[in-house]
Amino acid sequence: MTTRFKKNRKKRGHVSAGHGRIGKHRKHPSGRGNAGGMHHHRILFDKYHPGYFGKVGMRYFHKLRNKFYSPIVNIDKIWSLVPQEVKDKATKDNVPLIDVTQFGYFKVLGKGVLPENQPVVVKAKLVSKIAEKKIKEAGGAVILTA
Repeated sequence: MTTRFKKNRKKRGHVSAGHGRIGKHRKHPSGRGNAGGMHHHRILFDKYHPGYFGKVGMRYFHKLRNKFYSPIVNIDKIWSLVPQEVKDKATKDNVPLIDVTQFGYFKVLGKGVLPENQPVVVKAKLVSKIAEKKIKEAGGAVILTA
């Protein structure tokens, strides 16, 4: 950027060039970054970031995240996981088997609807009650895997 466009050129000729007369232009008078959140910046932290300080809940030592890893898929999306050629062949007699674990999902939840008059067999590690009910109402079945 050329000198003539710089901000400090604009204020030249005015006594203190936008930095005030009394406090003067100093480097970091109130601290850098989040300094003073518990002290002189308390009002700002309380107003815009309530609950920023302090603890809540219990600690879980040595938590194994993998134990809780359970990606979900809703039944309205299950049918979109099936390849098109399988969809074309699917009938009431030729029911497609959808193994959601192959697509990286562990749990099937019950949001949405399945296509009418087309039963499906769903294979998953976990299935919610509502999802199981909807799959069975459509004439399908649920297979639970380990």
